[in-house]
Amino acid sequence: MAVAVVTGLVGGAAEGQQGNTINVVVGGIRDNTGSIRCGLFNSPSTFPKDGQEYKGAVAPIANGQATCTFADVPPGTYAVAYFKARPGQTKMETGLFGMPQDPYGFSRNATIGMGPPPFNSAAYAYPGGPTTWPVTITYP
Repeated sequence: MAVAVVTGLVGGAAEGQQGNTINVVVGGIRDNTGSIRCGLFNSPSTFPKDGQEYKGAVAPIANGQATCTFADVPPGTYAVAYFKARPGQTKMETGLFGMPQDPYGFSRNATIGMGPPPFNSAAYAYPGGPTTWPVTITYP
């Protein structure tokens, strides 16, 4: 069960449109150490594969939540994968059969089975403009 984890999650690709912002608000975080690393994916073929995110973001944790912001995103269909990183950590740790060892999650609070959720289970149709996608972190 390989749950792919986005390395770094700070990459970027193609240009977007100003004013089009997706905020992913991650709640349920048990402590304020480290950060939340998020990857925004725009294709089922890349979701949620290491280094294949459309855009990445890193957010500090405060009061049990963090907000990953993706700016200049063109309208389209997107899904987000994220994990809680310790200070200095850039890649999610996995254990036996690829099971996550770090707290993690996906947009729409999609759940894992024998691998990551399908893109369509985590994806939103994004028409443009400012939007917020609230999610809750999952602890292994």
